Amino acid sequence: MPQWAYKVVYIDYRGRISSEGLETLITNERRSTFARRYMNTLGKDGWELVGIQPLTSNSAYYTFKRPAQEGDYADEAPAAASSSESAPSGGPTVETA
Repeated sequence: MPQWAYKVVYIDYRGRISSEGLETLITNERRSTFARRYMNTLGKDGWELVGIQPLTSNSAYYTFKRPAQEGDYADEAPAAASSSESAPSGGPTVETA
């Protein structure tokens, strides 16, 4: 089963894009050009737009996905060390006594 990585981008049409703690402001550029250029960059990196959640008339969350790559989950906390074994199929973890 394929695994996916997701990216949520906040776009404020008045001039701000925010994603993963990084904020980008529009500088002397049409808003539509700026947003299109930003999304084209995401597309070149393999991200596909899968949803838009409007917040106000001037802002929305854009959700992108791509097949998971090494490092996509680097911000997640590592699994706690325990006396468990993974199923050979990559299935759920089985606790051992």
